[in-house]
Amino acid sequence: MEKTTLLNFTELPTRSIYQQTFDFIKSLGLTEQVTHIVASVALLVLAFLVLGIADYIIRYAFNNLVSRLVKKTSSNWDDLFMYNSVHVFLSRLILVILAQQIFPFIFVSFPLFTSVLVKLLGVLLVVSVYMLLNSLLKTSRDILRGVTAFKDKPVDSYLQVAQIFLLFVSGTLIVSLLTGSSPWSFLVSLGAASAILMLVFKDTILGFVASIQVSANDSVRVGDWIEMPKYGVDGDVLQINLNNVRIQNWDKTIVTIPTYTLLSDSFKNYRGMQETGGRRIKRPIPIKVSSIRYLAEEEILQLKKIALLKPFIENREQEIAAFNAQADIDSSMLVNGRRMTNIGLFRAYVIAYARNNPNIHQDMTLLVRQLSPTEYGLPLELYMFTKGTQWAFFENTMADIFDHLFAAIKYFDLEVFELPASDDLRKVIGRGSMDVS
Repeated sequence: MEKTTLLNFTELPTRSIYQQTFDFIKSLGLTEQVTHIVASVALLVLAFLVLGIADYIIRYAFNNLVSRLVKKTSSNWDDLFMYNSVHVFLSRLILVILAQQIFPFIFVSFPLFTSVLVKLLGVLLVVSVYMLLNSLLKTSRDILRGVTAFKDKPVDSYLQVAQIFLLFVSGTLIVSLLTGSSPWSFLVSLGAASAILMLVFKDTILGFVASIQVSANDSVRVGDWIEMPKYGVDGDVLQINLNNVRIQNWDKTIVTIPTYTLLSDSFKNYRGMQETGGRRIKRPIPIKVSSIRYLAEEEILQLKKIALLKPFIENREQEIAAFNAQADIDSSMLVNGRRMTNIGLFRAYVIAYARNNPNIHQDMTLLVRQLSPTEYGLPLELYMFTKGTQWAFFENTMADIFDHLFAAIKYFDLEVFELPASDDLRKVIGRGSMDVS
């Protein structure tokens, strides 16, 4: 067997504890080899006892004293430290540092094992520091979420970038400790594999760039209502991470899409609508063209009874009369000169009704326009904005308006265009059979 190399303790005054223990046990009459083993075991037991006592004191101090102080404070940030277990990782770091100071003296007579133990404790130290810093980053994220300026920012993306950087640095230090080489040499060799790394971390890199651009351009915030039909997205943004974005649709389903799709694909953000306080109504009423006609004097007098329409009709009568008199119009033919039509008065009534509706935003665009006639009639489109953006309020307001207009259109002797129903066909067939008989 190869003889174990022993160290000269006279040259190592810092290891006097082991030397004193060795001398005491050797004085009992044991051999030198046995004395080394007994001294190491005795100091190992003593070290574990010291670490156990230290662990108890630290955990008692953090779990009892510190937690009591945290509960007494009115601030929230110290509660977040406890929630993210910062005290737990700090206590573990202290134990690793104590172990680094104690264990090398115990196994001083075993230099090969001591070198391995030193590397192992160094790795544990790096891991403990990483866990502590990671918990601090999570605490910072939770604190920033409570700050108004960061509520709609992708804080999770910033956290994940910091975590990746921290993990990379920790991994580099661990490899350096295990191999005994400089961290810079490891980084140089890593540069040769950068192409492979870029391929492996492609989504992460794209997500990182996308999250930065999304935050810089302020195109999407947490809480925004976005719509992306390509991915089945129509709801509120719950979370923006480094790799994905989580959206809750209106049917309460959760959709997850890659972050970089916010740059590569188009989407609709309803934040502008919500900030202006008005939501657009843009819906037509298809008018049957054959029901459009001029109005007789008796019909105009009857429509004057509509309170919202009376001022418009009176002003319109004066304008038409003045124009026709000046142009010397032959009123025996209705097409000559200017006349009132049922669709014109209905359009004026819709505008007056919208102007007097308290749920319609009067400071935003409000008009009733005719679109190009189609095979489905003449679309009379209502283009206006409600005074609120809530979905239920918007739908109720729009339904109330169209309920009223569909009921009121009959007073203007207009018809809403609709395709023939089954009962319409039965009526036509029935009339035809009666004529034949």
